[in-house]
Amino acid sequence: MAAQLPKSVLFVCLGNICRSPIAEAVFRKLVTDQNISDNWRIDSATTSTYEIENPPDYRGQNCKRKHDIPMNHMAQQVTKDFATFGYILCMGESSLRYLNRKGSEKNCKAKIEVLGSSEAQKQLIIEDPCYGNDSDFETVYQQCVRCCKEFLEKSQ
Repeated sequence: MAAQLPKSVLFVCLGNICRSPIAEAVFRKLVTDQNISDNWRIDSATTSTYEIENPPDYRGQNCKRKHDIPMNHMAQQVTKDFATFGYILCMGESSLRYLNRKGSEKNCKAKIEVLGSSEAQKQLIIEDPCYGNDSDFETVYQQCVRCCKEFLEKSQ
């Protein structure tokens, strides 16, 4: 019997310091809790160059600590990921436009969509909490939990 290749998902937002690292950490915890982390390759990235090599926003780190979700990430830009990931899930419309444009130039094999596209509460966009407060990061966290659970169920 052939070994099963891991599934792969890349979470993307504008800076890779707020929303996408939260989604990455949430999804990683979900697959770890279900004992299927060996079946997944998980990462996150940015569409811009603003925050490359910076750690996640401290408010997002505090939020994840509060929910006991481990995280170890430094911001990185989307590059060769179009050909190496099965799914690229972004947080909003501007990232979706960027990814679709870049994906068409780069031999894209990934399915590109907005993370909240199948979200039952119909909150398609995960708003950037960067200029907000702790409660905005909690809102992003809760959205990511719902959306990541739905994505995991759909992709199994």
